[in-house]
Amino acid sequence: MTGTPQIEGPHSPVFLNAEPPSLDCRLYGICLSGRIQVRVREALRKETMEANLSTSPKKPLLSVIIPAYNERDTIASTIARVRQAQVSKEIVVVDDASTDGTLEILEGLAGPDLTVLQQPRNLGKGAAIRAAIPHIKGEIAIIQDADAEYDPAEYPRLIAPITSGEAQVVYGSRFLTEGRSLRWPEGMRLANWLMNRLLALMANLLYGARITDEATCYKVFRADILKSLPLECRRFEFCPEITAKLRRRDIPIVEVPISYQARSTVQGKKINWKDGIQAIWTLLRYRFGE
Repeated sequence: MTGTPQIEGPHSPVFLNAEPPSLDCRLYGICLSGRIQVRVREALRKETMEANLSTSPKKPLLSVIIPAYNERDTIASTIARVRQAQVSKEIVVVDDASTDGTLEILEGLAGPDLTVLQQPRNLGKGAAIRAAIPHIKGEIAIIQDADAEYDPAEYPRLIAPITSGEAQVVYGSRFLTEGRSLRWPEGMRLANWLMNRLLALMANLLYGARITDEATCYKVFRADILKSLPLECRRFEFCPEITAKLRRRDIPIVEVPISYQARSTVQGKKINWKDGIQAIWTLLRYRFGE
């Protein structure tokens, strides 16, 4: 009977109260169906891409720790350069009882990204860093000096090995070139060069650190690791102490080449030969004394 369904198999077309369509009609239907399927696929692809973007991991927050003591000539420009760095960040400055107006300058730089802490008296760089650690909120932390020797524009390349999961700790090396050969950092005096080479050699011999720059300011950590280290430092022995304690936990240190512009004592550099002796003693102490 005309219009009666003819069922020949599970995938046969069913026609109700109509003549079966002609071959041309059926071909047109197939083409139309194909177009609809393509459009559906395109819509689903777009939906998937939008979902992936909306659920993409949030950029980790970088906590920039800046110990500062009598840095009125450079503190404002340092904060400005840190703010320009192309990373998600917070800035935690610890004023180490400055007497030159550094704190007053910091108060004028107030913003939601800046936390300023004040030490009751001058206790040293290491003590200032220790004071900052409980206040950081980021997943990654970096040490930044308040002078103009180090360039915050290099933050992205310094944190990259950590964000990619390749490293837990990164040191920015002043002595490495992009080709991984050694160089003499611009403006570094011979005495400082010799002491830096000695400290790196000691770190490698005593702790198997495999690094070229133990005393670099640019040290970057997963924040949970930094917070877990029982630090005791007060002055510049922060560097050898943290290097020793990282390596005693068998935590590898990855190095990234960085730029560097040394400043002189006249320009405000505070580290001296006594700090070099203290650094040597600190490396020996944590290798053999504990």
